[in-house]
Amino acid sequence: MANSRRYWIGFNKVSGIGPVRLQALLDAFGGIEAAWNAPAELLRQVGLPAKVLEALLEARRSFDLDQELERLDRSGYAAITMEDPSYPASLREIDSPPVVLYLWGDLRPEDRWAAAIVGTRRATPYGKAVARELAAGLAASGLTVVSGLARGIDGAAHEAALEAGGRTLAVLGSGVDRIYPSEHRNLARAISQSGAVLSDYPLGTDPEGTNFPPRNRIIAGLSLGVIVVEAGDSSGALITADFALEQGRDVFAVPGRIYDRGSRGANRLIQSGAIPVTSVEDVLEALNLEAVASEAPLKPNLPEDETERQVLQALGSDPVHIDELQARCDLSIAQVTASLSMLELRGQARQVGGMHYVRVREAAATYRVG
Repeated sequence: MANSRRYWIGFNKVSGIGPVRLQALLDAFGGIEAAWNAPAELLRQVGLPAKVLEALLEARRSFDLDQELERLDRSGYAAITMEDPSYPASLREIDSPPVVLYLWGDLRPEDRWAAAIVGTRRATPYGKAVARELAAGLAASGLTVVSGLARGIDGAAHEAALEAGGRTLAVLGSGVDRIYPSEHRNLARAISQSGAVLSDYPLGTDPEGTNFPPRNRIIAGLSLGVIVVEAGDSSGALITADFALEQGRDVFAVPGRIYDRGSRGANRLIQSGAIPVTSVEDVLEALNLEAVASEAPLKPNLPEDETERQVLQALGSDPVHIDELQARCDLSIAQVTASLSMLELRGQARQVGGMHYVRVREAAATYRVG
């Protein structure tokens, strides 16, 4: 797989070869290396247009794939391909799945349980407050928050998810080494430590305007549902909602005042059948994920150690201070601290600031009853 990764990266840099054309080449030649090295005449015979064929031949002449791979490895970023086991299963299900995902940070299995929060760059104080409340609630409930790192609603959602001690994913319309907007560089760095900044654009790709609409398919594809907080008539968030509908994801919208131009898009989504959102519970219920934030026992994976089990069962979706945990469990502070450390290592508990902890519900099929 490591040897084949260079060819995936090579194809990803060729203009005109996207997921559909690449899959056709894989089907025709039986593998990524054979497709990269196929003779020009055979490439022409399988239907590669002349302009795209010339771009591929030029790439083969000019790209040093070993050098590209070495550059990527030196950069501190990672790249996963469609043949990689860690490639998100949810993205495999969509039309035009990314050929390569470039990462700053890491993806985890629990990121399968994610919701996107998107909206206008020109957010009102109300919109930002709602985005923060929803993102914090989703993160505290064990869901990963997905957005696009833009100004306004996106940035507020990422920040609140991090402050709640949760995971968040930022999908860019540029290379992961070209953070946009520039004032979100520190935010991007924080996201890379508690989730991932990702893109299907190669390193060095500038944030061109035409890059952003296609990246919205990834935001929707990584999520079980897309929540539009504030969006005007021409907001890019509406493109993300359209992708979500095409992909069979749920679409949510936060109602806004009828006089606000920045709420027209969100209100129109509700008129068209989007699920109105007034609380985190609305989202969890619609996604059949109420148990993520519920105190009801749902056959959890309990630790074998009795002390750890006792501490875990004392945790819920509401943050609990370590002193309160000690009182609930009637244990020494040393026992509680040691148990919390082990639970955090296993991803079953999370500190959300100020020595407060929440339980991270197991992201298993048990919690999806629909």
